Amino acid sequence: MATRDDAAGELPLALLAKVFLPFACGYYLSYLYRTVNAVISVELTRELGLRATDLGLLTSAYFFAFALFQLPLGILLDRYGPRRVNAGLLLIAAAGGAWFAVAGSVAGLTFGRALIGLGVSGALMSSMKAFTLWFPLTRLASLNGWLMAVGGLGALTASAPVEAALGIAGWRGVFAALAVLTLTAAALVFLIVPDRERAGAPEPITVLVRGLGTIYTSAAFWRLALVCMTVQAGFMAVQGLWVAPWLRDVAGYDRRQVADALFLLAIAMTVGFATWGTVSDALARRGVEPLSVLKVAIGLSVASFCALAFARPEGGMVLWAMLNFFSTSAALAYSILSRGFPMALAGRVNTAVNLLIFVAAFAAQWGIGAVMDLWPAAAGHYPQAAYRAAFGLVAALQVAAFAFLVSARVAPAGERA
Repeated sequence: MATRDDAAGELPLALLAKVFLPFACGYYLSYLYRTVNAVISVELTRELGLRATDLGLLTSAYFFAFALFQLPLGILLDRYGPRRVNAGLLLIAAAGGAWFAVAGSVAGLTFGRALIGLGVSGALMSSMKAFTLWFPLTRLASLNGWLMAVGGLGALTASAPVEAALGIAGWRGVFAALAVLTLTAAALVFLIVPDRERAGAPEPITVLVRGLGTIYTSAAFWRLALVCMTVQAGFMAVQGLWVAPWLRDVAGYDRRQVADALFLLAIAMTVGFATWGTVSDALARRGVEPLSVLKVAIGLSVASFCALAFARPEGGMVLWAMLNFFSTSAALAYSILSRGFPMALAGRVNTAVNLLIFVAAFAAQWGIGAVMDLWPAAAGHYPQAAYRAAFGLVAALQVAAFAFLVSARVAPAGERA
């Protein structure tokens, strides 16, 4: 049986099938839920008469509920294990999908969206916790990258395929189907994933909580966390909602063209997720620090976002594709942090950074809409100046965080292990 201490770094297919695949199913749905509103935003706006601020708040409720549960999630994962925690949370996500499918008001949709966010809040973190329990640490970046590539497939599904499904079942039918699929994913995680035997009694809750203090007082943690909060959260905010309005209002795309563009961008994101973890692990075997890889890729991501904020309509798709590819490198921070803290803190260290990412994503997704509403909309369409101001503000924050990452002289977490 392969473990996290397996020096050969082998990944047995049977263990991948029992551990990786069930968790990947949950994360696939998590990302589909996260990005699907970009496609159905036209229907929601038309049916409910939403402003940009309303649409941003409704959609970002996912991020808000997701973020609120991150610290309790880390404690639960380290105490009860990823299998039980994730299966239970996915049941809540299924209830949220069903609620969203039948809700008839903005408040009802927002509540359903928040339930979904709470329910999928453990999809990524529980997977990463399981990987630290079952697989070699030397393969964490690759496994995390493959998992996020599966999430990219969820984003692919939430583009042209969802657009096609809207013509058959409508957005309510789409969410009803998602609720059923989420119930299935919960069953797969609970019934197929094995439990890892504990070494000794579980730590008391007070000790688990004190571990968070160790994490949040680490300068190395904050160097990576600030980049994740601006780069990854900024990307999540635009990719989960505002890319579609930009393509419609700035580039002049029609509804079908928007769906096709989202499909292509999701491919770029999926390739990025699959690439950066594998490249990082391969270079690490040749003596290149993962932190160095992260710095280069994050620099390219920040440059892409800055260019996008002031892009001309005809060059926008190239920049969007670059952003989707390079911003996925921020996921390397998870494996860097996992290797830099004790195994007992693995669940808490990743949820600690995830809390900050999703709070920032909530603020960015809602805040972009609030900034855009400073400009008058014509028949639901916003001028390019509105997007430039909103995206430019996010880009400025990314530049500041990247400068801190590059200039800080604190030893990276991986050197503290």
